[in-house]
Amino acid sequence: MTDTTLEADRLDIAASLNGEGEAYARLVRRYQTDIAARMRRFTRDPAVLDELVQDVFVEAYLSLKGFRGRAPFIHWLRKVATRTGYRYWKSRAGRMEKEQELTETILNLAAEPSELSASEAAETLYRLLERLKPPDRLVLTLFYFEDCDIEEIAGRTGWTRTGTRVRLHRARGKLGKILNEEGFRSIADV
Repeated sequence: MTDTTLEADRLDIAASLNGEGEAYARLVRRYQTDIAARMRRFTRDPAVLDELVQDVFVEAYLSLKGFRGRAPFIHWLRKVATRTGYRYWKSRAGRMEKEQELTETILNLAAEPSELSASEAAETLYRLLERLKPPDRLVLTLFYFEDCDIEEIAGRTGWTRTGTRVRLHRARGKLGKILNEEGFRSIADV
């Protein structure tokens, strides 16, 4: 993060708060790629991804007066993105609670894991993670895919550090059980 970017953010935030729509559009353009990459961890569906990215920026705009400027704007925006993705998972989990079947392709892939391409492996992992409850998916996603440490996860989610550690441990166990059920080696075996 350069001083130039920080200053541009500060000016655009102030202008946005004063009603200048183009200033907020500049913030969106500046961070849209980063936020889209993060939201891709919450969905693989391009239409849903676009909707989630839009939701992040709408929520950020509506909450902009709450931005204190103690950290770079992108840090705050990433917290908004995490909460948006988590809400999406929670709403989706309610609709999909009973739906636990994997597609025939994923079952076939489980039988021959050595033949997976990188994209097939990513899709398989994403489908397996979908079987977890939203808090478990969130802690694993932040820890493994976004390389967040316990303290950062706790800060983004509002959980305690101890609660985050416990949640991560339990989520790993649940994912290990799912992997075993599908014929993969467990996390402990890797």
